[in-house]
Amino acid sequence: MELLSVSLAAYYGDFTVAAASEHLTASQGKTLSVLRRGPASMSVLATTLTCDASNMTGIVDRLEKRGLVRREPSPSDRRVKNVVLTAEGERVIDVIRGKMHHTLAGLSRLDEQERDTFHALLERVFTAQPGADRP
Repeated sequence: MELLSVSLAAYYGDFTVAAASEHLTASQGKTLSVLRRGPASMSVLATTLTCDASNMTGIVDRLEKRGLVRREPSPSDRRVKNVVLTAEGERVIDVIRGKMHHTLAGLSRLDEQERDTFHALLERVFTAQPGADRP
């Protein structure tokens, strides 16, 4: 657990510095990262980022003002607005990830098979399986 804690601290430190270089807070950068996987509702973003919904509104407002995200109606529920990454938002999160020098250097020490194994292990540990309860 200690090594996991140290690893995550190093990753988030690297991420925070890279996000700041693009004039974003860590929370704004994390929001772009989540949206890189696909559109999400405000409530899903707040839950994923473990923050209050009112705080999420401010984060999205600032990202929208910069043209990095947009809100659009949910195809399944017209009352819900999804937040969608714009092309500029995709570019910015890709730049942030490219500036994560410490993380990239660490991952580059793994060969392709080790990276595949690492990915599989992270997925197994941290991704909920269908039908499985999370503690």
